[in-house]
Amino acid sequence: MGAGAAPASPLPPARPARWLGPWRERWLARWLSWRNARIASPAFQRWAAGFPLTRRVARTETRALFDLCAGFVYAQVLFACVQLDLFRILAAGPQESDALARRLGLPPERALVLLRAAASLRLLRALPDGRFALADLGAALIGNPGVARMIEHHALLYADLADPVALLRGQGGTTQLAGYWPYAAESAGAAAESAGAAAGCAAGQAGEGALAPEAVAPYGGLMAASQALIAEDVLEAYPFRRHRQLLDVGGGEGAFLAAVAPHAPGLRLGLFDLPAVAGRAAERLEEAGLGHRAACHGGSFHRDPLPRGADLATLVRVLHDHDDGPALALLRRIHDALPPGGTLLVAEPMAGTPGAEPVGDAYFGLYLLAMGSGRPRRADEIRALLREAGFGRIAERRTRRPLLVRVIQARRA
Repeated sequence: MGAGAAPASPLPPARPARWLGPWRERWLARWLSWRNARIASPAFQRWAAGFPLTRRVARTETRALFDLCAGFVYAQVLFACVQLDLFRILAAGPQESDALARRLGLPPERALVLLRAAASLRLLRALPDGRFALADLGAALIGNPGVARMIEHHALLYADLADPVALLRGQGGTTQLAGYWPYAAESAGAAAESAGAAAGCAAGQAGEGALAPEAVAPYGGLMAASQALIAEDVLEAYPFRRHRQLLDVGGGEGAFLAAVAPHAPGLRLGLFDLPAVAGRAAERLEEAGLGHRAACHGGSFHRDPLPRGADLATLVRVLHDHDDGPALALLRRIHDALPPGGTLLVAEPMAGTPGAEPVGDAYFGLYLLAMGSGRPRRADEIRALLREAGFGRIAERRTRRPLLVRVIQARRA
């Protein structure tokens, strides 16, 4: 599609209709129908692109639509840069394109295509003397190895989204992401069990039994690498020092506990995850010198009782991996395991975050659909689940980067 063919919208978006009375809602519906008919008209688009008062908005909308069409290509440029280790190569300083071509193992003319593409996406900076240097986005990736791991991991997601309509209709069969996150089968089985489906329950139990150490190693490593992105924001948002014992439910290989430990030296640490995962966590925490403070418990939080004794429990990027039935059951188990006055923290990216709406509903919506379990939730949906599970005194704690993680705390009455 050519840029000139993209629809232009010279009018500001309509305001939500929640506060309008019935007659105003009918008026708004008529206005939206009229407005959309104008925007859909090629003649109006051409006029809006040339009229001084609407030209800037029309061109912005044209660019936004083209970016949606080209988004996959942009992502693949980033993927190629990560695979070729381009950002780390340029960390030492600017280099000429021919020298970079030799380092990357690419023909000079094709290396130049990649370099110019990366510069257009503000990953690199093209210098006046013809050399290329890191731009801010490229430099930021060097300090966040977890992001690079996620970028490489997205190859599985792109494969699952090759036919998005088939995925939405549930016709694509087993997805690559479902195979990568094997615990998703257990969660799906728990969801079926809660609905009274015996076959689904059996499938969940089989999935749980299949989780040997070699099955959990890939996703466990990815979660550990990416945990650093959000751990500091969670620690900054809540005073962990006020508690005596923490239980990180679904804590993976212990990366979050390892981050908490120096912030709260007197806090006893506990972790609960599937047996193969908990075993890897125990090894990692022992290597980090935390074996004397940490206890790792293996089991299924869909079926096994949670260990008691902690006055603080955390769910870090766990709740959104599970459908509503298993998620509510998990919250009830945590509620029962906590003492009166005990606290639960739910920390994860949430749908409806102002300024980051596509992250929740577009990215995580399709990602979790491909994974086969879970859904992104808005903060008020999580609050409703917490209330239904028996929690009270529910409040959100402000985080530095809500796009990456938001935190909701709740107390057992």
